Amino acid sequence: MRIPAAAFALFMFALPALAADAEGKVTKVDEDNLTITLENGQTYKLPSEMDISVIQPGMEVVLAYREGDKGVKQITDMVLPE
Repeated sequence: MRIPAAAFALFMFALPALAADAEGKVTKVDEDNLTITLENGQTYKLPSEMDISVIQPGMEVVLAYREGDKGVKQITDMVLPE
């Protein structure tokens, strides 16, 4: 079965927008840039409406994100410890 070139191109452009997930311990919270860094060294951008004060270094988190322009990992969902 052949995939039309236009459909294939659309699929390839959509790949960077696919969601991914990560989990780990927060090592840094940057309130000015609305980002957190996990122990894996990766930095993730928080949604502007999120209350960043509830996130503390040492906290274990599970998050879903989309990688956007310039490699920014935009958090779309996050589970914090209870």
